[in-house]
This record gives sequence, structure tokens and C-alpha cells, in this order.
Amino acid sequence: MKRRLHIERLGHRGEGIARDGDGRVFVPYALPGETVTAEIEGDHARLVDIVEASPDRVAPICPHYARCGGCAVQALAPAAYAEWKRGLVETALRNAGLSLDVAPLVDAHGAGRRRVTFHARMEKGKARVGFMAARSHEIVEIDACPLLVAALAGALPAARAIARILSPRGKPLDLSFTATRDGMDVDLRGPGPLEDHETGALIKAAEAHDLARLSNHGRLVTLRRAPFVQIGPARAPLPPGAFLQATEAGEEAIAARVLAATRGAKRVADLFCGVGAFALRLAQSARVSAYDSSAEAVEAMFAAARNASGLKPLDGAARDLFARPLSARELAPFDAVVFDPPRAGALAQAAEIASSTVETAVAVSCSAQSFARDAEILLTGGFSVRSVVPIDQFRHAPHVEIVAIFSRGDGKKRPKRGLLG
Repeated sequence: MKRRLHIERLGHRGEGIARDGDGRVFVPYALPGETVTAEIEGDHARLVDIVEASPDRVAPICPHYARCGGCAVQALAPAAYAEWKRGLVETALRNAGLSLDVAPLVDAHGAGRRRVTFHARMEKGKARVGFMAARSHEIVEIDACPLLVAALAGALPAARAIARILSPRGKPLDLSFTATRDGMDVDLRGPGPLEDHETGALIKAAEAHDLARLSNHGRLVTLRRAPFVQIGPARAPLPPGAFLQATEAGEEAIAARVLAATRGAKRVADLFCGVGAFALRLAQSARVSAYDSSAEAVEAMFAAARNASGLKPLDGAARDLFARPLSARELAPFDAVVFDPPRAGALAQAAEIASSTVETAVAVSCSAQSFARDAEILLTGGFSVRSVVPIDQFRHAPHVEIVAIFSRGDGKKRPKRGLLG
């Protein structure tokens, strides 16, 4: 059903939102203030024509925009775009009943994204490789992505070669590429155990496309050069499929705020530490205890620390902080705590931090919604907010990173008790 709609605002997924009768309609690629013609199906619509364009509409940077679902908002002018992303954090906080000042958006795109996951689907014996269309599993084949670092220029050809080798399986594949100091690191998801002839063909493809390492769901297929990343003073080995911030500029921007917030602390806990993006930097001036659910990531962090000079003691262990958060009692020796959980947030851990005697807490989050929930827990536990900074390392996507600094408002130590009993 084709209708003329007026777009009122952008939603949290970057889609235009219009009213149609008593309901809302989401229109991808439409901008606030625009009048558009769209084909409506349920509460979603396909943009057909722009009748009256927004003055904030600009030319997209990619010819695949509006087909490829990798980017949600390329046609919005920079100032309006920055305010929309900042607004995502404000809205999430407001929905949680919190009224907090949110700083202007920090652009941390830098040289581009150093991580990318391509999807491959088999159609009539042919592997289609690219990104998924918006709200769809349809693959949009692309020839290049302008948001990636130059070191990933060869990622698409390599992904196509790998997908062709595995196409007889007929299984959907995810191919995750990471740019490292030693070349592209690739981890496959979806093919299942490999046959000998497939392994041989993949090894040849890795050589042809100069991959540093190729893994299948974390299991090594071939290693030509051990991939490392530079983290502050340390050179850290990278486990297959390990988490890294999307851009180097993003990691630097977040780490700078973490270091500034914890300056002067003698003991710091780094929770959900990964391979040590913060811990290895913090250890230049403080004793650090770091924890993460990935044993491989924790071991990589320790290996990096062993080969770096001038660091203070760095300890910790692999630990599931969702099931076994550090308790308020365990947190008692620390002056500051940093936590950077996955999108689900840190419900249990935030509760223990709130009931601890820690004076400074730094929350790093990739989800405005779970951040708002965790922030409310800290505020209820006696913390006050010093700053909330949105950081944009996912340019043109609806994702935003957040760094928030919390401190005890009155400077008084709290009794050792546990909100979780």
C-alpha cells in the first residue's frame, strides 16, 4: 500500500519515523522533516520517492547506500548526524528516568574500521558475499566498503575466494576480518568441521591473499604470521576472533578518558578486560587486576605484559562476570574500577560496584539502553556522574560507544555490603 508520509524523527535504528493513522511507520533512509512516498507493509515501509527533501540531506558516500544494510544514516549532514547520535544516549537515559548531561559526540572514525564481518549465502551453487540488506537476510554484493581501513582493501576478494571453496556445503557463512600489524586475520563461522581437501584449498587461498592467519570458529586452519596489535606500550597477540574496538581512534579516545578518570589511583580493577586495551595502559601507573570470560584473551593480555617494560604488577584471571561478578568485598582494595561489558551490560557487576567502597567507576558501553540501566544502579548506590561522553567509531551506523565517569558524591567510604545478598 503506497502512502505519502511526513517523517517526524529518526529512531534508534536510524530509520525515519512517521505517523500513519494511529500507528507509527518506520521508513529506512528517510530523514526528519521530509515528505516521502512509501510502500507500507505493517509498521515498516519501503522508501519510493522523496517528495520534499530535508535541508540536512547530503549525498551519500557509497553507491550501495539504501540497498546495503551496513549503514543506516549516510545522507544526514554532519551536524544533524552528530546531534542524532548524541540524542540516542539522552533518550535512553530519559527512558530510564535519568536526567544527565551528555557531552557532544566525539568523532573517532579515524582511518576507518579495522574489523568487518562479511556474510556469504549460497544461491544456485554460487556464493554471494557482502552485507545484509536492511531488516533482511538478503545479501547485497558490494565491490568495496569506504568505511574500512586501507589494510582491509583485500578483504572482499579473500572472502569471495574462501566462500567459493566452501560453497558446495551450501551453508551460510560469516567471515570476520581484522586488520593487524601483521596482516589480515580471518575467522570463519558456520562451515562446521572441514574436510582435508577443503583445508588444503583454504591454505592456498590464505597464501594467495596474504592472510596472516585463517581460523574456523577459533580453530586454526593456517598460520603464516602471528597477528599482533599494539596496545599502549605493549604488543599483544590476538586470539582468533578476539574482540577489539572497531577503530584504533576509538580505542585511543576511550582509553584516554579511562586513564584521565583513574589518574592517581594505586589499584584499579579492569572488568571485561578482553586482551587488555585498558589494563595494559593502566599498568603504566597503577597496579591492575583484570578479568574476562575469555581465557584466551586474558592469556594474550598477560603475554603482552610479560614482553613490555616498565609496567606495574598486572594480575587477574578468566572469570564469568555475569555469573560470578567481583563482589563488593573483593572490590574493597581498589581505588577505581573500569568495566566494559558486552551489549547486555553488567547488571550483576554494577550492583556489586554500587555497594562497594570503590571511589571511582568508569563505565564503557556499546549499548545506550544497558548503559542507562547500569548507570541507574550506580547512582542509586551513591555515585554521582562526572561526565557522559558519546564516542562515534561506527560512522553512519546506529551504534554509539559511551564512556561515563562516576564518583562518590560526598567522598565518604561506604560499608561493605552486597546488593545481591
